[in-house]
Amino acid sequence: MMPYGMRPGIILLREGTDTSQGKAQLISNINACQAVADAVRTTLGPRGMDKLVADGRKVTISNDGATIMRLLEIEHPAAKTLVDISMSQDSEVGDGTTSVVLLAVEILKQLKPFVEEGVHPQILIRHIRQASTLAVRKVRELSISFDLSTPQGHDMLLKTASTALNSKLIATHQDLFAPMIVDAVKSLSEDPDGLDDLRGMIAIKKIPGGDVRQSFLVKGVAFKKTFSYAGFEQMTKKFANPKILLLNVELELKNEKENAEVRIEDPEQYQSIVDAEWQVIYDKLDACVNCGANIVLSKLPIGDLATQYFADRGLFCAGRVEDGDLKRVAKATGATVQTSTNGIYEGVLGTCKDFEEKRVGDERFNIFTGCPNSLTSTMILRGGSEQFIAESERSIHDALMVVKRSLKSGAVVAGGGAVELEVAKHLREHALSIEGKGQLIVNAYAKALEIVPRQLCDNAGFDSNDILSALRRKHTQDDDGKWYGVDIENGDILDTFNAGIWEPSDNKSNSLASATEAAGVILSIDETVINPRSQDPGAATGMMPGAGMGGQKPLSNMMGSAMDAVNAQKGGSRSGNIGNGVSYLRGRGGG
Repeated sequence: MMPYGMRPGIILLREGTDTSQGKAQLISNINACQAVADAVRTTLGPRGMDKLVADGRKVTISNDGATIMRLLEIEHPAAKTLVDISMSQDSEVGDGTTSVVLLAVEILKQLKPFVEEGVHPQILIRHIRQASTLAVRKVRELSISFDLSTPQGHDMLLKTASTALNSKLIATHQDLFAPMIVDAVKSLSEDPDGLDDLRGMIAIKKIPGGDVRQSFLVKGVAFKKTFSYAGFEQMTKKFANPKILLLNVELELKNEKENAEVRIEDPEQYQSIVDAEWQVIYDKLDACVNCGANIVLSKLPIGDLATQYFADRGLFCAGRVEDGDLKRVAKATGATVQTSTNGIYEGVLGTCKDFEEKRVGDERFNIFTGCPNSLTSTMILRGGSEQFIAESERSIHDALMVVKRSLKSGAVVAGGGAVELEVAKHLREHALSIEGKGQLIVNAYAKALEIVPRQLCDNAGFDSNDILSALRRKHTQDDDGKWYGVDIENGDILDTFNAGIWEPSDNKSNSLASATEAAGVILSIDETVINPRSQDPGAATGMMPGAGMGGQKPLSNMMGSAMDAVNAQKGGSRSGNIGNGVSYLRGRGGG
């Protein structure tokens, strides 16, 4: 019988559910984020190292923060927030995907002592948001605007593109790719608002083999030769001012369905059915020829009959054209994609100055140049290996996004850690006007900003303490010191603005805002509940925890046990420290 005054325990969660709450799990979340940051820390800057990630099927070599974060398959639920901000930075700005993760984690690291001492997380969140607002406002004050229609504006775009490429695998070929990238973006639209679908407007085609400096830009559309039938070699491969017809129609003789049944009374009726099938395809082909088109492109197959038919009449055709390539041809040439061959008139046809099928490496490319609407461009990348070309594509995507963002904002700040140190100085001065804990929290936020120049020094092999001390003195005592950052070449400090190390101001503003937001999200979590369905499938079916794992404990319980073991040695309660051998990263990259 139950003793008087005791109440039966109430079970709300399924057996095997892992819960942790309070200060211990908050510190555990911060530790997890630090483990993630350590995986990408060494990739920052021009002297950053690359990471090799293998998933059993393919190997990826990259130093792009967003790519590495995506491939790591991070398991810890709170640390996944860092993946989200890295992806957001990649889609919004293109560059700064590593620095935004480092900033978020460094903010958490600097605030960790406050959490351990019992400062309420809402106080921390409120003050870091205030600090973030001040920091973003200071970046806008520091930014220098340019008139993009002047030669100085064009130089600004070249320098921002070169800075974005500085830390990439193709950094030694900036002189080739930076002008190419700027020309590709500027040729699309004079209105920056018309550049939203940049990925759809600029195609990047990869051709393994050859030298990287054989890469080139097509101000128009280029796509790889599609699958072709007999008769293709007889077609005309070069046109001047051609008329272009785009179809979403299958130009192929179709067989009857296997289960089709046709009842006839004499053989002549069968011949009439066969003749009707042929007449259908010939009517389609006649319609394409009679509209005056010289080039016929279709998203669906163009069969051997149609290929030979067009070749005999001096036309060029290509079937199975990828949807993105067909849309780019439509944008560039002014053609309209037709879903039927009935009623085709001249108004739906597009045109361009020149069309030619050219060989590039081992591939043939169909190239349209001199298009009336300069709304698309194509970059052809060459390189010795697939991994190199894939990383080159990611590098060029980042630089394209940076140039697009520069066109939209029209303002830049100096890179190399200069703007972070200047903003940190401003925050320290402002902190003196704050009473109470807020002063210490804003100072901690200011110190967190120094992670960017510090990591740049560490990755280059220089003494970060000496260089940061020199930079703090320069920014504090000299009136002309606001643009001084890390000199990666000589292990010293220099005016990075005069050195041409420029970044779009939106890049820094977005990094600071996103990093602060992520830190605030993680600080606001006061309880973590891990459903056993995702960690231990046996728990969802009523099995004993670990019964389907050969008697092993679920991962979540292993993590909790490791935390308890470490803290038992210290004589304290669970503080969120992780035991040896327990990793937050699943499969690969976790160390």
